[in-house]
Amino acid sequence: MAEPIPELVKSAIHGDSGAAEKLLERNLPQLEAFVRLRSGRRLLAKESASDIVQSVCREVLMDIGELKWVDESHFKFWLFTNALRKISNRHQYWSRERRDIAKEIPSGHAGADASGDGAGGEAVLLNAYCTIATPSKNVAAREEIERIETVFDKLPDRYREIILLSKMVGLTHPQIAEKLEMSESNVRVLLFRALARLSELLSTP
Repeated sequence: MAEPIPELVKSAIHGDSGAAEKLLERNLPQLEAFVRLRSGRRLLAKESASDIVQSVCREVLMDIGELKWVDESHFKFWLFTNALRKISNRHQYWSRERRDIAKEIPSGHAGADASGDGAGGEAVLLNAYCTIATPSKNVAAREEIERIETVFDKLPDRYREIILLSKMVGLTHPQIAEKLEMSESNVRVLLFRALARLSELLSTP
């Protein structure tokens, strides 16, 4: 059963650009974190996470009139689905152009640009990462962001996908099962294994 449409959402759907921007701003830290973690090092070696996020936001603002409101979690899923489509399109672009982006990966994580707002921006991003990992209190924010991103990139694609759907997008086990076309019991097993592997990698010196 659909929840009552909040006034902010109602205004956004009916063309109020200010309301639409406010709606996006509420989800921007998690959207940025999602893009950085889901894009992978190869894509972020060529394009900044900030540019991808801005492109996603522009397209969402154009299409928000088509949003069918159910509840907050469905809105987030709609938003992150748009982000995932953009990431896929950019991967296809570089593949089609035969650009060997693997050879251009810098020594650090290429997506580190998204912390460009200074310590405040890094703190906001790291806070978004708390949904999938427990950051160390004894390490600088930028260093911890790079560590989490590097470790996350080592996970199999299926593990990364299910962790983000569960912990960042906030989908329930039944919703994930529908999205990934698998049983709920398999979702629970896969998520358990994915989180266990992430924890293992993060605890490795």
